Amino acid sequence: MAMQRNPLLMSRILDRGARVAPDEVVVTATEAGTRRQTNRETRDRAHQLAHALADAGIGVGDRVGTFMWNGSRHLEAYHATAGMGAVLHTLNIRLSDTDLEYIIDHAQDRIIIADADTLPLLEKLKGRMPSVERIVVATEEGLEGWDTDLPNPVDYEAFIAGKPTDFRWPEIDENSPLGLCYTSGTTGNPKGVEYEHRSQYLHTLTQCMTDSMSLSATDCLLGIVPLFHAMGWGLPWSMLMLGCKQVMPHRFMDPARLIQLLVDEEVTVSAGVPTIWQGIKGLYEANPDKYDLSSLSRVTCGGSAPPPSLIRWYWDTLGVEMIQGWGMTETSPLATLSRRVAKRAHRNLSPDRQFENVAKAGQVMPGIEVDIFDEDFNPLPHDGETVGEILIRGPWICSEYYNNPQPEKFHDGWLITGDVGKIDADEYLIISDRSKDLVKSGGEWISSVDLENHIVALEGVAQACVVAQPHPKWDERPVALVVLKPGAEVSKEAILEHCGKVFAKWQLPDDVLYIDQIPLTSTGKMDKKVVRADLDAKGYVLPDLRG
Repeated sequence: MAMQRNPLLMSRILDRGARVAPDEVVVTATEAGTRRQTNRETRDRAHQLAHALADAGIGVGDRVGTFMWNGSRHLEAYHATAGMGAVLHTLNIRLSDTDLEYIIDHAQDRIIIADADTLPLLEKLKGRMPSVERIVVATEEGLEGWDTDLPNPVDYEAFIAGKPTDFRWPEIDENSPLGLCYTSGTTGNPKGVEYEHRSQYLHTLTQCMTDSMSLSATDCLLGIVPLFHAMGWGLPWSMLMLGCKQVMPHRFMDPARLIQLLVDEEVTVSAGVPTIWQGIKGLYEANPDKYDLSSLSRVTCGGSAPPPSLIRWYWDTLGVEMIQGWGMTETSPLATLSRRVAKRAHRNLSPDRQFENVAKAGQVMPGIEVDIFDEDFNPLPHDGETVGEILIRGPWICSEYYNNPQPEKFHDGWLITGDVGKIDADEYLIISDRSKDLVKSGGEWISSVDLENHIVALEGVAQACVVAQPHPKWDERPVALVVLKPGAEVSKEAILEHCGKVFAKWQLPDDVLYIDQIPLTSTGKMDKKVVRADLDAKGYVLPDLRG
């Protein structure tokens, strides 16, 4: 008997949470407290938004940009665009206006939905977004009096007012695009990663598995990872499907506000980068009696590797499991996860051995293949010793960049991740190093090559080499080593001002060091391993860490 074939469309699962748990709430942090609406209200408003977008001319495949924090209206945009077959392009608020101009034009966004407090950032692009027909402005408490001269602005509530609360989701091909995210910090212009309905459907089901993040309708999630980072790590889709309680921090990302949300809303699971968890740990340690975190059972940490001491502190002090994840925009992003007890045999391991495993990048998710290769793409042994280039493939792994194939980034169906590492006998992936041209700061990539190229363009500069230096809060920060042309004088301030014209503030080097020459490899490339080793040997410390 042949099975009936239904396409794997996100519209088939997005309304489920509101059907099975209509009275559960979505909580959005505001200036004075919180704003709350039920799952049913969220679903109805998403359908209204779909009607409003359709009435504005948005159809299947059209790109809708969001320039928003984590809040209920951003979630409604996820729901509406996926259901109606449009493509959600989540714009990273932290990018420079140069990068934003490029990606809005490259994606050909037709409408941008923006939070009112982000308008000053978007207004820098006035006259530089020819594809954008109108701006829909979402307001929160205290921001009602917004004003902008961006094209055809309309208030979000006025935009959806009076629209029907049921939109007949269209039948489309399961390989139709659903979302678009651009990688920041790569060499050259940002590259677009397109997510399809089928890939995200499978990613969503896998994310909710017990052996994955063990997400459940009984959970209350505080989603700290921005919804503009790799589709919020896929969590919005999972939450809409399950119908659990969701807490959205909006722009209030300081540790004091986040820990209070954890307490007040009885959060059970959360997700964010190590910097967040270090900040919350510091507050708790300063006043442990103030915060009741007994509801919290697990947190997922990604973006960069959390220190093993941090993982251990959460378990020993709070009984909270920190799940380490590895992935990237190109992997949707779930690739590997590391749990304290990941398989039956781990139950009898000592706590120290269990935490040794959690400190690794983790075991590959079902449906995904990860392997290590030498420079000729020969597979290497999984012995925990041999280091190779990490390649990955699977149904939710990028196979080419949007309108920019870049075949050198892919090999025989595999994505070349740019990370290097090893795989042990228990099939744990261990990240050894990463592409030497990237700095990872606070979970965000910074391209050292782009910074070098820009610095060298400055009059009087002969060579520039940008390397990562370890930082306890941001994981890594860039430092620029500069060789000046004979007789030239170029100040540190001039270099930073020059970089500030193109790069966002957080992408700028923390320090500029002047040297006579940059060590080179045998092939004439800058030898960054030697540069980093020299800095280490000289006891170099970043400016803001010096006593």
